[in-house]
Parts: sequence; C-alpha cells; structure tokens
Amino acid sequence: MDRLGGERDRDLLLPRARAGAEGGGQGGRGVDPGSDTVTAKPRLPAGFTLVALQTTASTNEDAKRRADGPEAAPDGLVVWALEQKAGKGRRGRGWVSPPGNLYSSILLRPERPLGQIAGLGFAAALAIREALRAWGARDVALKWPNDVLVGERKIAGVLLESRAEGNGKIPDWVVVGAGINLASHPEGTEFAATSLAALGLAPPHPARALETYIAAFARWRARWLDGGLAAVLETYRRHVLGVGAPISVRIESETVRGVFDALEDDGALALRLPDGPVRRISAGDVFFARG
Repeated sequence: MDRLGGERDRDLLLPRARAGAEGGGQGGRGVDPGSDTVTAKPRLPAGFTLVALQTTASTNEDAKRRADGPEAAPDGLVVWALEQKAGKGRRGRGWVSPPGNLYSSILLRPERPLGQIAGLGFAAALAIREALRAWGARDVALKWPNDVLVGERKIAGVLLESRAEGNGKIPDWVVVGAGINLASHPEGTEFAATSLAALGLAPPHPARALETYIAAFARWRARWLDGGLAAVLETYRRHVLGVGAPISVRIESETVRGVFDALEDDGALALRLPDGPVRRISAGDVFFARG
C-alpha cells in the first residue's frame, strides 16, 4: 500500500527533468528527484494496462495482490512506482528504491508449462539490456539468472514470482519485477552497483524509461510465446557472462565452485566441478573469480 495515504492509480506528479539535460530512449530527459514536479503518464503497448503509484512498499507485492480475488487483474497489468519503501530482490533481500530509478512489476497469465516460465525472466533481462543500450550504455551484459551489468557492475535486476495451483503444471499467474538504476545506485553492496548517471549518461525520466522497457519486453515476450524458452535462450546465451570461466555459486548456505560449463535448455546453469562431474543449478548467486 502507498505509505502516503493510499494508492494513487492515476497520473503522477513526477520529477521535472533538469534544464538542458540530454535524454535517451523515446525522448527521455535527465531526472532531478529534488526539483519541481510535472505530470507525465507512460504510454504502454497494446495489451498492457498501467497502475501508477507515487510510493508503495513493493510493486511485486502490489501485482500479486491484484492477481487474485473476484476483481483479479488481467494479463498485462503493469504496476509502476516512483519509490518503493520495501523493494524486493531475490531470496528475500531488499532492493534500495529511492526516487529517480525505475521500479515496475508485470502481472502475466501465460498458459504455458511451469518449465517454460523461466523464459519470462530471461526475456525481461534481455529487454532491460535493449533499453539500456537505447539510453547510451555500452558493455551491457547479463549475469545469470536475473541481473544486468554494465562494466561488470550491477545496474538492474529481475525478480520472477509465480503461483500454480490445481494440477500445478500451468501457473495461475506470473509476476515479473524489474528495478533499473537510472539516477542513483546503492553503495557498499555485495556485488558492485552502478547507474546511468554514474556512467556519465543522462538518465531518462522514469516514465519514459518504463515506456522503453515495456515496449522491449513486449517484443521478447512475443518471441517467447512463439518459440518457447529456446527462442529466448538463443539470444540470452550470447550475452551472459562467465561461460567457460571459473565461478562460485552460492545456494542457500552452500557455496559451490567450478567452471561455468553452459546454460542448459531449461535455463539451468551447468557447473563443472573440480573433480569432473557437472552439477545442474536452478537458482543461486553467481560470483566471478578475480585475478
């Protein structure tokens, strides 16, 4: 819920762009979160509807809440907030979410087997990569399973959540959360972070950034719907970091070391252990060897 007195599902008062700042991606301009405000509601592709919030605890939680009940939201609902008070990362970690960055969650109802759903997370990462390049970023790479890096620093992350009841083979819903560091990034994090501003690029207005990202996601989702997980993995593999290199993977309280052998056809990471066998890993935190 909005900590400022209820959700605001309407046009927002958004930060005004800095005078003279050059933007990227669909006419976006630099954001100064401390300046005056203007109204700028995003325009989304056909098939997507917007819930716009000034402040919320978590866009993923908002989307999940709207997924159920007698007035359950349809496929394609986008929850977008200027600020999150309790943003969510993977494995229950928090996501620092001040104004000026992009925070969104997409509610989807894909009639696809659970084994194909990981493709939506990869599709979101590829869409973010495409958007970042449109805004001027270079050296944009993907870190399995859900991060986007620039210069080996984290600039964005994806959080995929789903629920499957009944026969358990087709999800009732999937929520694809995304956070992109436009104007700022956290310091002192376990994995070094960055933002467009830190890279010397003028960050687009969050409303314009959402337009660019959702448009790209719509294209990647269409590719996934047409060709399944394999159609998305084909491109994801070309941009994922670390294949053939030594890495460590933290899985809950266990850390496993080996060589990133490949991404398997279901999206799992194949880790070749020092004594030879390959271990399949479906989820975990990847760290690259240094030196």
